Amino acid sequence: MLLEGEARIPSGCAISGIFSKTGEAIPGDVIVRSIATMHDRSNGLGGGFAGYGIYPQYKDFYALHVFYDDKTAKGTCEAFIEEHFDIINLSKIPTRKVASIVNEPLIWRYFVRPLHTKLEETQLEESEFTSRCVTRINSDITGAYVFSSGKNMGVFKAVGYPEDVGRFYRLEEYAGYCWTAHGRYPTNTPGWWGGAHPFATLDVSVVHNGEISSYDANRRFIEMYGYKCNLLTDTEVITYIIDFLVRKQGLSLTETADVIAAPFWSDIEAMEPEERERMTYLRNMFSSLLITGPFSILIGFDGGMMALNDRLKLRSMVVGEKGDRVYMASEECAIRIVEPELDAVWSPKGGEAVIVTLDGGAA
Repeated sequence: MLLEGEARIPSGCAISGIFSKTGEAIPGDVIVRSIATMHDRSNGLGGGFAGYGIYPQYKDFYALHVFYDDKTAKGTCEAFIEEHFDIINLSKIPTRKVASIVNEPLIWRYFVRPLHTKLEETQLEESEFTSRCVTRINSDITGAYVFSSGKNMGVFKAVGYPEDVGRFYRLEEYAGYCWTAHGRYPTNTPGWWGGAHPFATLDVSVVHNGEISSYDANRRFIEMYGYKCNLLTDTEVITYIIDFLVRKQGLSLTETADVIAAPFWSDIEAMEPEERERMTYLRNMFSSLLITGPFSILIGFDGGMMALNDRLKLRSMVVGEKGDRVYMASEECAIRIVEPELDAVWSPKGGEAVIVTLDGGAA
C-alpha cells in the first residue's frame, strides 16, 4: 500500500466559495453541502472553512482563533495577548463531538484590539502591529498557533474530511456574506491541524488546489519582509504574498493577480504599448513573487472574493452566478448541489482573475 507522500494525485484537493454581492448572510451549512459533494477529492487529512461577516457584534475587533497543544502553551500565549491587546471577549470555540475528528487541540477565540500604549510605543499602524504579534506567537510560543486574525471573519479547520470539520465546528450556527472551503489531499506535506486550509493573515484567507514549484524562491523573498513560513505547506506563502502586495505595496487585486500568475514574456511583447509597459514593470519589480506550478486558488478578503488559476490552467475552476450570488469551485457539481438553476456558468482562463466585491466595492 502506498503511504502519504508516495503517491501523486494530480487533481487532488477541492475548493469551493460562495459570495453574496449584496451582503446577504449565507448560513454556514450551505458551504458545507457544497464542499461535501467533492468528497472523493480529499483523503481526510485536512478540511476547513473561512467565513466573512460572521461576527457582526464584534466587527471592529480582531478575532484571534488559536490552537493550543496544552494548558501551558495557553497560559503563555494569553499572557502575551494581554500584554499587547485589550481583550473584549474570550471563549472556547464551540464544537461538537464527531467520531472522525480526533486528537483535537485546545481551540480558543479572542476578540481584541491593540493597546493604544503599544501602538504609540511601536509607532505601527494597528493591522501591522497585529500581524507582527501573530508572527511572534506562531514563531516563539511553543504549542500555540494563531490560525485566524481578521476582523469580522474567522477560519475553522482541522484534520478530517471537510463535511466532518463543518459539523465539528457547528458551522450551521454561523452566517456570513462570503464562505470559502477546502478539502485536502496532501501529496508532499504532512496532514496536521495547522497545515489544513484555509491559511489566513489578518482578513486575507487562501484555499488552494495544486502545488507551488516556486515555493523556495517565493519563501526566500517574502521572509525578507518579516513573514515566517513555518507551517509545513507551500500554500502558506501564497497568503503572505497577497498580504505583502495588497496591504504593504498598495497593489490592486487585479495587479496582484498579474504578479503571481503573470503572462509569459512572449505574450507581454504582443500587448499594446501601455499595457506592455505596465506588465513589464510588474514582472521586473516582483519577479520573485511569480508563482509557478499547477494551482487554483480562492482568496477571501474583507468585502470580496477572488478566484485565480495558474497561467496554464493546470487545475480546474468553475464559476457560476445566480442573482446576487457568485459561486466558485473545483467542479460544477459543487455549485449545482446548492444552486441547481444558474444564470451563468463558465471556466475562467489560465491567469484570469475573477474578482467579486460587495456592491460598490473596488478591487
